[in-house]
Amino acid sequence: MNINWYGHSCFRIEAKEGSILIDPFSKDIGIKPPKIKDDVVLISHNHYDHNSIDNVNEDAFVISTPGEYEKNGIAVQGIQSFHDQSEGKERGYNTIYVIKAEDLTLCHMGDYGELKLSDKQIEQIGDVDILMIPVGGKYTLNAREAVEAISQIGKFVKELGLSPEKVDKYKITKKTLPAEEMKLVMFELA
Repeated sequence: MNINWYGHSCFRIEAKEGSILIDPFSKDIGIKPPKIKDDVVLISHNHYDHNSIDNVNEDAFVISTPGEYEKNGIAVQGIQSFHDQSEGKERGYNTIYVIKAEDLTLCHMGDYGELKLSDKQIEQIGDVDILMIPVGGKYTLNAREAVEAISQIGKFVKELGLSPEKVDKYKITKKTLPAEEMKLVMFELA
């Protein structure tokens, strides 16, 4: 599996089962958007910096709401959440996506903005191998809030005394996934 970050909240996951593009953005945010050539496109919420699907190929399966989905062996579960700490009154809804491919479970939090995950959300997310979480502090969680969300999701988080490995893309398989330790990977634009 290859994971590429294109800036903002946009990731491409290339798995044996197919490719997934998450939160494609408009060129209006000032970064060149990726070409959309994927089997599955996930939209966490309906803001221009997360929902630019103008150039989606006609065979792509576009998912923009909570629910359970499957295409070509790629399983996706969308979990409802809020984009803010006011139950959506400021910025609306957000969808957290749990993706299963190549025997790995990934979770993309979209523009998650709540202070705390509900018990139902934690149960729906389950155990994840790879977590993609927004950190910024204005329209998303700040660093302290992100650590809290990570600790709710991952039983593997005991301390964050980690040095990030900076990459522009990341290749992972179930076999190469660290078994006993948490690894912090920070994506940088190439």
